[in-house]
Amino acid sequence: VQLVESGGGLVQPGGSLRLSCACSGFAFSNYVMRWFRQAPGKERELVATIISEDGIVHYADSVKDRFTISRDDAKRMANLQMNSVKPEDAAVYYCNAITRYPPALEYWGQGTQVTVSS
Repeated sequence: VQLVESGGGLVQPGGSLRLSCACSGFAFSNYVMRWFRQAPGKERELVATIISEDGIVHYADSVKDRFTISRDDAKRMANLQMNSVKPEDAAVYYCNAITRYPPALEYWGQGTQVTVSS
């Protein structure tokens, strides 16, 4: 099983960044895809969830109307489009896959750093 995030880096406040998560080794379409983030000294925070390709999504209040989560089941990819980025969005962002139905199986990527600075 592999979840490989990419797209992190330095972004200016107000800018945009697109994170991607390439997945392999599990039945991607049967999994809920989520993005978490963790800033230094803070707990890991759930940012966005996408249940299925036809679009059931959920966002943390802190990113609602700025971030968009998407998935492409054919390409086994999950993405997080980050717009109007704020300094408080700086964190390591993790891709997560969890089964829709029991038994619960969960996988994590290694994380990608997002730095927000002018």
